Amino acid sequence: MISKITKRHLIGLLFIICHLSFSMMLASCTEDDDNGPAHPGLGIKTFFPTKVVTNQPMTINGSGFTDVTEIEFPGGAKVTNFEIVSDDMIRVDAPSGIATEGGKIILRSANGQVESRLPLTVGHTQVTGFSKQPGETAAGGELITVFGTDLEFINAVELLDADSVPQLIDHQDFYRKGTNNLIFRVPLKNIYKGTFVGILHTYDGQSISMPELTYEPAADEGHWETVKTIIWKNDGAGAVSWNGIYRFALEGHDGANECIAEIPQDIWDRMMTETFYLDIQATDPQVRITNGWWDSNWKDDIQPGNELLTDNGDGTWTVAINVADNPDYVATLLEKHILFTGDRYTPIQIYFEDQEWVDGGGGHSEIVKTSIWKSDGSAGVVSWSSQYRFSSEENVTGEEIYAIPMDIWKKMKTETFYLDLEATDPQIRVTTGWWSTTWTGEDIFPGNEHLTDNGDGTFTLEINLSGDAALLELLDVQHLLFTGDRYTPLEIYFKEEIWVDGGGGSNANEVVIWQGDGSAGAVSWNGTYRFANVEHITGEEIYAIPMDQWEVIRTSTFYLDLEATDPQIRVTTGWWSTTWTGADFQPGTSDLLKDNGDGTWTLEINLSGDPILDALDVEHLLFTGDRFTPTKLYYYE
Repeated sequence: MISKITKRHLIGLLFIICHLSFSMMLASCTEDDDNGPAHPGLGIKTFFPTKVVTNQPMTINGSGFTDVTEIEFPGGAKVTNFEIVSDDMIRVDAPSGIATEGGKIILRSANGQVESRLPLTVGHTQVTGFSKQPGETAAGGELITVFGTDLEFINAVELLDADSVPQLIDHQDFYRKGTNNLIFRVPLKNIYKGTFVGILHTYDGQSISMPELTYEPAADEGHWETVKTIIWKNDGAGAVSWNGIYRFALEGHDGANECIAEIPQDIWDRMMTETFYLDIQATDPQVRITNGWWDSNWKDDIQPGNELLTDNGDGTWTVAINVADNPDYVATLLEKHILFTGDRYTPIQIYFEDQEWVDGGGGHSEIVKTSIWKSDGSAGVVSWSSQYRFSSEENVTGEEIYAIPMDIWKKMKTETFYLDLEATDPQIRVTTGWWSTTWTGEDIFPGNEHLTDNGDGTFTLEINLSGDAALLELLDVQHLLFTGDRYTPLEIYFKEEIWVDGGGGSNANEVVIWQGDGSAGAVSWNGTYRFANVEHITGEEIYAIPMDQWEVIRTSTFYLDLEATDPQIRVTTGWWSTTWTGADFQPGTSDLLKDNGDGTWTLEINLSGDPILDALDVEHLLFTGDRFTPTKLYYYE
């Protein structure tokens, strides 16, 4: 009896379960039919920029944004006035009241809230200097550089127009905009002819005065020139064949060491917002621009016939890239990197192209290096030692490697300067001779925003001591010391972009010092191409240079043209006693040696400040080395 009742109950229970399951299936089908497939929930993938000031425009990318009603910023600042562009994008201006220490962003909707994975940080623009000093002239078309920190938040420059009415140069029209420097161009013609103080404006309402400069419109008959700013050059990594070799990360975001290069923050920001270019070597390329996880492409694969791909007719092609038109792709790049892959091509270089105005009088902008100190190689490698100690001339103790003149010392305390060093994996400490305080409070390693890998076995450290009050207070008495491990200092210098009247450009006047007729033949570690000044002729020289031109060689930039395929160039004295820069020049080792692409090369030379000058008059100037033939020595005036 019991077994019969149990069986009957079990059958009934199974019937009920089947009925309920069928009903749930019907309900599920009805819901899908009515509302379509389920959407991802509320989530934040990324936001840009990650450092902001009040009123800074921002983009937040993620999912489930349609019903968002409130955004809360660190410190409790809440915003309800924002633009929902789509279910996966919001545009919003950073509000006032964000906590100075930063923190996470929170999105809220009726169904809940979500917090960003990465923190938002807060910036504050500080200007430390300008490429133009009070009283100098700024011509129309000229570039002016601003130095400082958090300069990306400058959104306009205010100048006077030709009628003395304020005009704004918008941040979108800046020549370059980065964290540590900003460059804008003076309007060509619509500029007040006279002296006034320009103003820098920031998103958060700062008004920062520029030096009082004398402005004047550009002369007639000027022209534009295309200037390349190199982001990365290939050192021989080989062809793409659906591999992941050519992966690029923002500096500090290559945690797995899988990228071929890391990009500094200011350059990365430009790449996210402006057009840049990829040169490749190929005959029939297939170019895919994706991320390192291969899950988001910028566009469909790019092949010959695509408007973004230009055949240069010499076995190379150029891809024009602007990732800003695909915010979903940009949103993946901080974590997943940029990857150039595909088939049948080899990347050559990545760069920006800018249009630079060259004045009709031959004026042009130049990056000028002013050397403070150069190593002669005798002090050796830094290994927690104190040999690279520098003092001012007023505080010499005998411990320093070099005493710096007071005008230069004062400039080093207030403006940006640079240290070039030879290393593979340096650890750099910028401190005092008493080791009492360290600049930035920490040692500097590869990946630090202040340290640039030049790709040729050297690094450049960008230094600005002006914001470090603790170090500046002790510097005069305790000196400046570069210590740490695994590097050799090469040179300390200032670097400025200045306007040069009458030199360079297509309208410059070239002055030929000497031109070869081919009879002297090639250089092969011989002393053939020796030059003396007319006051020190010995009969060994190939040519005696007049004293006025010799003075140019000693104090200004001049050029050597040569024929070669793989030259090794040494600029030394006729006694081989001192070599300019202390090193030979070969392809890829220095920006001073340029391949003209037609079997010729040009070496840019400036001997000022180099130890070679002490011996030059008596010992002559000698170009030697291997595998090249000098053809012309000249300068511009």
